[in-house]
Amino acid sequence: MTRFIHDKFAKDYLEELLKNYGQVKASEKVSGEIKEIDVLFTPAKQQSSNIEILGLLGRFAEYPALIEPFRNPASTDEICDCILKLLEVKALLRREAKTNKTKLQDSEIPKLWILTPTVSETRLSSFGTMQQAGWLPGVHFLPDALRTAIVAIHQLPPTPQTLWLRLLGRGSVQSQAIIELQTLPLDHPYQKATLELVYNLRENLRVNQELEADDRELIMRLEPLYQRNREQAKEEGRQEGRQEGRQEGRQQGERDLILRLLNRRIGQIDALLIEQITGLSIEQLENLGEALLDFSSIADLEAWLNQQSE
Repeated sequence: MTRFIHDKFAKDYLEELLKNYGQVKASEKVSGEIKEIDVLFTPAKQQSSNIEILGLLGRFAEYPALIEPFRNPASTDEICDCILKLLEVKALLRREAKTNKTKLQDSEIPKLWILTPTVSETRLSSFGTMQQAGWLPGVHFLPDALRTAIVAIHQLPPTPQTLWLRLLGRGSVQSQAIIELQTLPLDHPYQKATLELVYNLRENLRVNQELEADDRELIMRLEPLYQRNREQAKEEGRQEGRQEGRQEGRQQGERDLILRLLNRRIGQIDALLIEQITGLSIEQLENLGEALLDFSSIADLEAWLNQQSE
């Protein structure tokens, strides 16, 4: 049951990270038997250099990609099913190119990235995988014609470059990634949104009665982070409220002073003019405080207010 919760989290998470860099389709259907691709990504024509912030995941997204995340270790049959989806997508693209009388370029054919928490050497050997120069340990490539790699998340080095993939791992690997996510700068473009997805995952797991040991451990590890996040949010809200209160108090004080000075300078002011003055910003009130020294009549005040609305 919890597999579906984790599947939804993985799809929502990948969509959140990749949506700024191209078109993301989750649960895309292919073939007459209705097979579902977890995430189909097509990069934007003008790719943002900011994609480097996603590290290894950003490298996957430099080209069209099928991304198939697994909560449990992917079996031989599941890997074969993923490859079959890729071949069906390729066949569809070839038919479209033929219809349009164009040539299908290799760069238009997606690459398949199978994300699995662990994978045995026996299984890797059965698919003839190999390491490629320039790629991190844990990324196992099938022969070139298959355009496929099996990514063993628990074999990835624990570096910032792999953080966004390790968040889809299990057990201590995922927990450590969540801790690293929590320590990112608050202005990091993906920290807040990703934490919210992780906390939503926690809430969805909490209401489930049949949890695996990994899920119970994940909830326990997330609890102090979740509570700290909520306390931080409350404190930020309180600080913002105090700041707004100070701002409003300063503005009110400035407004009362200006009205008293105007009454002494040019006499009683009617309600309409008071309403206009009430709508002024602090900067405008300060400017009015200087300008009113030259006022000799209500007409001067009206003229000055009219200038502010132009």
